Amino acid sequence: MDPRKQRTIDALLHAAEEIFASRGVDEVTVEEIAGRAGVAVGSIYNHFGSKAGLHAAVVENALGADRDHMDRAYTADRTPAVQLYAAAEEYLEFYLKYPEYFRMLAFPNSPGQYAAGQDLAERLARSVDQQNGRLVRALRAGIASGELRKVDPEQVATVLWASWNGVISLGWRQDSLRRTESELRALLRTATGVVADGLLARGRRVRG
Repeated sequence: MDPRKQRTIDALLHAAEEIFASRGVDEVTVEEIAGRAGVAVGSIYNHFGSKAGLHAAVVENALGADRDHMDRAYTADRTPAVQLYAAAEEYLEFYLKYPEYFRMLAFPNSPGQYAAGQDLAERLARSVDQQNGRLVRALRAGIASGELRKVDPEQVATVLWASWNGVISLGWRQDSLRRTESELRALLRTATGVVADGLLARGRRVRG
């Protein structure tokens, strides 16, 4: 691809990532996106077809980045309990590298009234379900092996995911509750440990 075209596409994606992370699609204009990207409005239509197309491209990039990070957590060399810690750490790494993506997936804004936006919102929800499904499978494997005690995997997975989102969101607060990267790591490990230690079968220990 022509380097100038690629720079335009990258600029539009970056600008859209920042804007869509905090505001719904219907609240944003193509003029605003183009202005932040420093390109002509027509570039949005030339490269993405519409505002909806640009939004879809941003969400797909976010989903792909999230999936890549979580793939690193659920490896066969780790026990299910260790996978829980690894998943928490990779989720934090995802946030630190792509804060706009994290906000978009963890706390989605309105997808807009257009049909493609509604379809995209459902795609996003399915992706979240798929990632939670990986947590559920790890928990089930731990229960089956005797590493973890018998619990409701779906409920525990939801508790872990919700607690991770809550902890990580402290990183962008603008008040005294804001936490640094090192503090987020410690809090995330504590939150995961509280759950993981309580899940372990009697006499078991988490071994990384």
